[in-house]
Amino acid sequence: MEKISAEKAAAKIQQAKRITFLTGAGVSTPSGVPDYRSLHGIYQGLETPEYLLSHTCMEQEPEKFYNFVKHIYHPAAKPNIIHEKMAALEKTKTVWVVSQNIDGLHQAAGSQHLVNFHGSLYDCYCRKCGKNVDWHDYLKSDRHENCGGQIRPRIVLYEEGFADDVLLQAQRAMGEAELVVIVGTSFQVHPFCDLIYYKQKNAEVLAINQTEIAVPGPYQFVQANGTEVFEQV
Repeated sequence: MEKISAEKAAAKIQQAKRITFLTGAGVSTPSGVPDYRSLHGIYQGLETPEYLLSHTCMEQEPEKFYNFVKHIYHPAAKPNIIHEKMAALEKTKTVWVVSQNIDGLHQAAGSQHLVNFHGSLYDCYCRKCGKNVDWHDYLKSDRHENCGGQIRPRIVLYEEGFADDVLLQAQRAMGEAELVVIVGTSFQVHPFCDLIYYKQKNAEVLAINQTEIAVPGPYQFVQANGTEVFEQV
């Protein structure tokens, strides 16, 4: 790992022609969306977010699941400079964003080449009849007014697998990049962190995070909030 300045990182992003961004919760915290660790406070430690966001909880304790999921919606949040600059770079470069985030902010910023790796809170459907349901309706009730079925957001819960097309799209996005930029993630969650193995052999890796992360192979690192870098892009 080589530590570099925010200025040098911004210049590297500006110079690259084919970039794939791998983003995590730290990209959305400047927009007022709490990071994952903050979820541990909601139930005062009685139960873990891992259980409350699990397939088991949704099936066996649907009311508890629903009450928790409502807490992680932040519809008033707006894209920040990180989301906006990533979307703007698409106009002059080949850019992909592969995001762990389920908050919809990359999409709201206008990113077209986007893989929502863990899905989106704003894409809901009825488990009984399969019809899509507006997320506004979901926040009023988790029961579909048409058939009485349980509504859920199309996100990957604990104990659930990933769709093959999502994995393939993310892997292709990695294979296209000459520069891979990891932003605002501890890069410890599988299979997201395993995407690094699908990059081109000679692709450079740049990581921007407030704490150090582990990345296989050589990479450059900026210890900073992502906004410090993207304000200069």
